Order: sequence, then structure tokens, then C-alpha cells
Amino acid sequence: MTTPRAAVIHDLSGFGRCSLTEVIPILSVMGIQCCPMPTAFLSTHTGGFTGFTFLDMTEELTKAAAHWKSLGLRFQAIYSGFLGSERQISIVADFIQDFRGPDTLVVVDPVMGDDGKAYQTYTPAMCAGMARLAELADVITPNLTEAAFLLGRNYQDLLDGGRALHDESALRQLAEELSLGKTRSVALTGAALAPGRTGAMCFDARTGRAEAVQTEFVAHPLHGTGDIFASVLTGALMRGSTLKEAAAMAVDFIHACAVRTVDQNLSLQEGVDFEPLLGRLLPSRRKPEGS
Repeated sequence: MTTPRAAVIHDLSGFGRCSLTEVIPILSVMGIQCCPMPTAFLSTHTGGFTGFTFLDMTEELTKAAAHWKSLGLRFQAIYSGFLGSERQISIVADFIQDFRGPDTLVVVDPVMGDDGKAYQTYTPAMCAGMARLAELADVITPNLTEAAFLLGRNYQDLLDGGRALHDESALRQLAEELSLGKTRSVALTGAALAPGRTGAMCFDARTGRAEAVQTEFVAHPLHGTGDIFASVLTGALMRGSTLKEAAAMAVDFIHACAVRTVDQNLSLQEGVDFEPLLGRLLPSRRKPEGS
């Protein structure tokens, strides 16, 4: 059986576990060939660092896409994440149109911000463009901040004074609203049905159902968990899992990594210490049960 192949359009940060330094090992251990297209090279990630370098790879994206097209490459999945410039949005949209086959899974992680704020390199125009790009996706994986950006709503209004954070019906409604009339699936991260819990609210466009997966909350700020979630979710979906099963696997893995990271008292800048736990994602391992 041919190893499934995923084109991954994301940034590469030299230090601080995130983006491609998480995506490549995760997809690889899940039995998937990861074909990276770096959108930018940064000396470190942007969370908590100052003075980081930033190399815009926009011109290389177009060259790489043209070369891959000349080779007739085909992908079972296309997964996009952090983009380095506004122009890259249209390049990625063209890439999806050119390389999408009848059975290609398109996952867009609309990486834009967290805690109600956009990341340092994201402009309002880029956030608007990301919303347009996400319209091409089969599955999107926004956090609550990105959900507000995608819907053009105020973050605080979306949270309704914090009440929406633990309101299951509100989170279900939000996930369904993000589905664009039930035409795409949604895995909304940071969805907590009760204090001390966290996870995702999933809307599956194939079944028309919204379901939650939850785990215990690790009370420590951690960087890179969104990229881990989207990577594990993509890999599990490519292996035939349902959306809820894939989200449950991602939530389970992140919780185990978070516990390990907190036990070692690592700084936020280090990211989540996930490498020693990659064996949990091997295809032979049993899928976790969603709750």
C-alpha cells in the first residue's frame, strides 16, 4: 500500500516547538509522508520572544508549487497553517485549486491569534484573507479568537462575558455557525464544557452533528498546542478516523504532552515537550475514546 502524502504549508521556526517542527514528526510517525512548503523561516516563534528574525518565503512558494505541478504530484491531504504575508493567501488558494483531487482532504488551520489578539505579523487584511481561504477547506481548526475573526465578531461579545466558555449549547451553535451552512467540518479548540476541562467542539459536515471531546485542563500556559492538534487531527482523518475520533486522539495526545511539560517546569518559549510521546500516535495504537 502506498504511503499517503500530505502537502503542508506552514512556517518553520528554528527554536520553540511549533508549526513544521511539530507537523513533520507527528505526520511521519502516523505513517504519512509530509511534504513541507515553508511560508516563512523564523529564528524563534513569535510567542513571548522579541527580536526574532523573519524571512518571508512568498517567492519560493510559487516556485515550489510550479515545480511540484510539473512533476504531476498528487496529495491525499493539503494542510495549511501560519502564513507569512497577505499575498501568500492567494498563492495557497491557487495551490488548493491546482492540487485538490476528488478525494483530497483540505485542512485549514486559520492561524491568526490567541487570547483575543492577532499575532504580531498578522494585519487586518491578512485576517480577512484567511477567512476567505478557509472557505476552501473541508475541515477548519480555529481557536476561539480565530473563530471571532472568521465570523467578523468581537471576541468579548463572542465569549458573552465568559459565559460561552462553558455553555455547551453556545459552543455547539458556534461550531455550526463556523461550518458555513454545514458545508465544512469544524474542530473548535479551547472549548471547555466545565471549569477544569478543555478540548474541542466538533461539527461534522458529513453527519450534521456537533459533539464535544474533553480532557482535564493543565493550568499552565503552553505554546504550540494548536499546531499539534491540527497535525494529529489531519493524520487521524487521513487514517480513516471520524472527526470526533480524530479530535479525541489530538486532545488525548496534547494532554499527555502538557502533563509532561508542566512536570519538567519548562518555559512557555520551549513549547510542548512532545517528542518522547510520539509513540502514542503509531498506527498500531488503539484510538482513544472521545468523551
